Amino acid sequence: MNIFVCLKQTFDTEEKIVVENGQVKEDGVRFVMNPYDEYAVEEAIKLRDANGGSVTVITIGPERAQEALRTALAMGADEAVHITDESLFGDEYTASNVLAAYLKDQAYDIILCGNQAVDDGSGQVAIRVAELLNIPHIGTITKLEVNGTDVVAHRDAEGDLEVVGGKLPILVTAQQGLNDPRYPSLIGIRKANKKPLANPGAGDLNVAGDIAKKSVVLETFLPAAKTGGRILEGDNESRVKELVGLLRTEAKVL
Repeated sequence: MNIFVCLKQTFDTEEKIVVENGQVKEDGVRFVMNPYDEYAVEEAIKLRDANGGSVTVITIGPERAQEALRTALAMGADEAVHITDESLFGDEYTASNVLAAYLKDQAYDIILCGNQAVDDGSGQVAIRVAELLNIPHIGTITKLEVNGTDVVAHRDAEGDLEVVGGKLPILVTAQQGLNDPRYPSLIGIRKANKKPLANPGAGDLNVAGDIAKKSVVLETFLPAAKTGGRILEGDNESRVKELVGLLRTEAKVL
């Protein structure tokens, strides 16, 4: 079974976000593999161990993104592809077109991705890739079974459970609860550091058409600092009336 995992390097969720001159400051920040992508890598390794084949991880990003690929290799992935060509950087539209351009020339059975990226909250790249490759997609899965070409996945449907069937080749996105990602072993880390990374450029991928980003970030800012609470005085009836008035006039949520 040929398995591919699309992953992204993101801020460590424990890092403090600092905005400077309208940009998120990256100096001294620790980057990690997007947590949702860890579930995808773990599930890919389990599928390979059960069915044979190989796991290839792929990402788009600067040199530092190589650390995320090395982590996946140390977990047990077999090969890695790092697209560092800056002409292929952009937004979700660009990323999905670049990934699809690479994957369309590969012999894949299943593609796994994280449900969303924790840095920008985007969950659209995987869906776009499935659409571009013209293969089915099952999102936010919490259980995956593959028997021959038959696929059955449980998916989180905002608190409810859906059981969805499909056929290979297929793309699925991993949700929390799918598995418990393993920690890379010391031997795995040593082996991962010696594995070569493929670095295809724009000329290798034959990206068709305009892949320039279609969205622009107009402003980046931190949420307003929390202020102290306010205790309303009086009986319940008067406090409710005052609360409704405040929600209308100050918070403007009614």
